[in-house]
Amino acid sequence: MKLNYLLGLAAVALMAACTTEKPANENPVLTIEGGQIQGVLTDSTNVMVYKGIPYAAPPVGDLRWKRPQPVQPWEGVKVADKWGPASIQAKHQVGDFYTEEFYFGGDPEMSEDCLYLNVWAPAETLGKTDAKLPVAMWVHGGAYMGGYGYEITMDGDAWAQRGVILVTINYRLGVLGFLSHPLLSKEDPDFVSGNYGTWDQVAALKWVHKNIAQFGGDPDNIMIFGQSAGAASIKNLVISNESKKLVSKAIIQSIGGMGELIPGPPSDVAEAQGKAIMDAGGYDTLEKMRAASMDDLSNALLKYQQENNVPFLMMTPHIDGRLIGKTFTEAVNDESVADIPYMLGSTLDDMQGMEPGIIEFGKVRSTQSKNPVYAYRFDRRLPGEPNTAYHSSELWFMFKTLKNSRRPFTAADYELADCMMDYWTNFAKFGNPNGNNVDGEWKPDTQDNPFVMHLDVK
Repeated sequence: MKLNYLLGLAAVALMAACTTEKPANENPVLTIEGGQIQGVLTDSTNVMVYKGIPYAAPPVGDLRWKRPQPVQPWEGVKVADKWGPASIQAKHQVGDFYTEEFYFGGDPEMSEDCLYLNVWAPAETLGKTDAKLPVAMWVHGGAYMGGYGYEITMDGDAWAQRGVILVTINYRLGVLGFLSHPLLSKEDPDFVSGNYGTWDQVAALKWVHKNIAQFGGDPDNIMIFGQSAGAASIKNLVISNESKKLVSKAIIQSIGGMGELIPGPPSDVAEAQGKAIMDAGGYDTLEKMRAASMDDLSNALLKYQQENNVPFLMMTPHIDGRLIGKTFTEAVNDESVADIPYMLGSTLDDMQGMEPGIIEFGKVRSTQSKNPVYAYRFDRRLPGEPNTAYHSSELWFMFKTLKNSRRPFTAADYELADCMMDYWTNFAKFGNPNGNNVDGEWKPDTQDNPFVMHLDVK
């Protein structure tokens, strides 16, 4: 009797194991540039995330301050269960507002070897190259000096739940990403030095175009979007001949529209500044520049700032005549900007006065193209202190990551997040935040009928 009971328990346990074990084809081995890869399930159990996929060779040693090179192949099946290192950047300081708001969990691993991206996709589309899901590629902000593609606000789970594959990327920052120098320009006669971080973004976009079908994505339906310096990056990607033809839609968050809130210097100014920085550290040859440690480079940058009374130096993309040939405003006015649908906006308490340039962009584009422009303002002043709709505050909502925040968010906040998720993913799918309802409540911003959608709790 006891034996039969024990055998029965064993049978039940075996059946349970068989029913909970996932079939092998639920996590297929995908073949992408570099080799084979498998992802890991997220907490939602029907979304797979691929962390730390290399999209270019490590930009180290002789590849420091060179355009991104092809991925180095790996052997076997890479299980993508670990984030790739962030680009080297200053560590966050306790007491700083953004540290307390976003980086209270500490800093990530940092390395010059930082060219990695992450993919969230519905489990059922993996390996199905005919699934043709829309794709969204996110470029993080951080003043071109900080940030990474898996910050606490950023997650692709809710995107994939809505049928959009999300890709987030790391790229080179600061002196590694945007140093220009006469010796670096002389090294390659077909290339003007600098803009390495922007070249990284282009390389990531090209990787998505070539590889995303393996995850069930449509390489001809890629939306790019970003916030702050990430949005300034989007402006560059939609005007560059290296990238604009790969983009089907774009969202520009908190960097205005017409006008340049982060102006890029001309090549000669960028080169002169880069040379002065390297001279401050005594680096007068490429060999010395590439052999210097990151600490030494940081000290050279600090010495340059002290000697020139520059409290904060934002190293940015510059107009190099090749990758970036003109300003965004010039490209809009001469109609060389990508002719696609756009969505752009800012927050209620954002930096500077962004709204006039946003409205103006819609007015100008409506006279040039049938592709719409949708404008928004995020008006929700977050609960807690400070009670503001600060620069970057919308990120909690359009990634639906409110649970990661220390803020006392309410049920109404979660409803707003669902609403914004629908708007953002609808735009990725249809080029219209209203979805299939072309004449929905969010009207295009045009010359004859300026319109800004105000996003707030009900």
